[in-house]
Amino acid sequence: MHKLITIMVPTYNEDQVIEQFYDRINDVTNGINNYEFELLFVNDGSEDSTLSIIKKLRNTDNRVSYVDLSRNFGKEIAMLAGFDYAKGEAVIIIDADLQDPPELITDMIHYWEQGYDDVYAKRSDRQGETWLKKWTSKNFYKVLKKTSSIPIQEDTGDFRLLDQRCVNALRKLRESQRYTKGLFSWLGFKKKEILFNRDPRAGGETKWNYPKLINLAIEGITSFTTYPLKLSSYLGVIISLGAFIYMLFVIFKTIVFGESVTGYPSLMSVILFLGGIQLLSLGVIGEYLGRIFNETKKRPVYLVQEYNDKKDLVIHENK
Repeated sequence: MHKLITIMVPTYNEDQVIEQFYDRINDVTNGINNYEFELLFVNDGSEDSTLSIIKKLRNTDNRVSYVDLSRNFGKEIAMLAGFDYAKGEAVIIIDADLQDPPELITDMIHYWEQGYDDVYAKRSDRQGETWLKKWTSKNFYKVLKKTSSIPIQEDTGDFRLLDQRCVNALRKLRESQRYTKGLFSWLGFKKKEILFNRDPRAGGETKWNYPKLINLAIEGITSFTTYPLKLSSYLGVIISLGAFIYMLFVIFKTIVFGESVTGYPSLMSVILFLGGIQLLSLGVIGEYLGRIFNETKKRPVYLVQEYNDKKDLVIHENK
C-alpha cells in the first residue's frame, strides 16, 4: 500500500488562482509514483467563490477535501486546522497563489525519503515584492535571530514538507497567538533546505498588508523572546543612572559656583522624554499581558463550519 501525503492549502479569497493552482498540482502529483495524495484546502472564511470552486473540484477528484472555517481566523490558525485534519504520513504546506512552485514537491519527497523530517524551501529571490518589504523582512529576521534563544530560519515561508511526527508535535501546541514560522524552528528535528526563486502572484492581491505584517512581526518577537522586557529594564536603569548623575551635576554647580537652577524648556524636554520611555515600557508589558489574557480564556482555537460534505459543526478545544 502506498504512503499518503497531504498537500495542505490555506485559502482566503483565492478564486482567481485556485483552478490554475489545482492544474499545476495535478500535473506534479500525476508524475510522482508510489504515493497517494490528499489535497486538503482550508477555507479561512473566504468571501468570494473560493469554497464553491473547491467543492466543484471535489466533485471531479476524490483526492480533494476541504475544511471550511466558520470565519476568517487568519492564516496561522488555518494552518493549525489543516494539521488537525490532515491524514497523510507527511504534510506539504503550500499557498494557492503559485508564488511557491509546486514542482519543488518532488525534491521535498526525495529528501523526506532520505530521513529528513522538515524539508523547507528558502527564497533566494523575491520577485514581485517591493524594496521596502524586502528590507523590513531582512531586518526583522536579523532582530529575531539576535534576540531569540533558538535558531531561526531566515527567508523561509510556510512552504515545506513536514513528517508526521512534526505534525503531531504542532498539534500539541494550541496557543491562539501563533507564529508558525518560529514554531517550525522551535520543534527542531532533522531539517533540509531547498533554495528557490519566488515568483510573483499568479493572480489576485496579497492579503499581507503592512499592518498585518507588523502584527505578525510583533507575534514573532513576543512569542519567542522576552528581550523587549529586558530591554525596557536596561533602558530604565540607564536613564535612572543618567538622571542621578545629572542631578549631582546640578547640585555641584549650585553649591560650588552659586549658579541658580534654571532651564524650564530643558526640564520639560527631560520630563516628556522620560514619559515617552515609560509609556513605551508599559506598551511592551501590555503586549505580553494581552497574550497571557487571551491564552487564559481557553477559547477554542477555531471553529469549523463544514468538513468535506458533512454539515455538522466541529469544535476543536485547546488541549
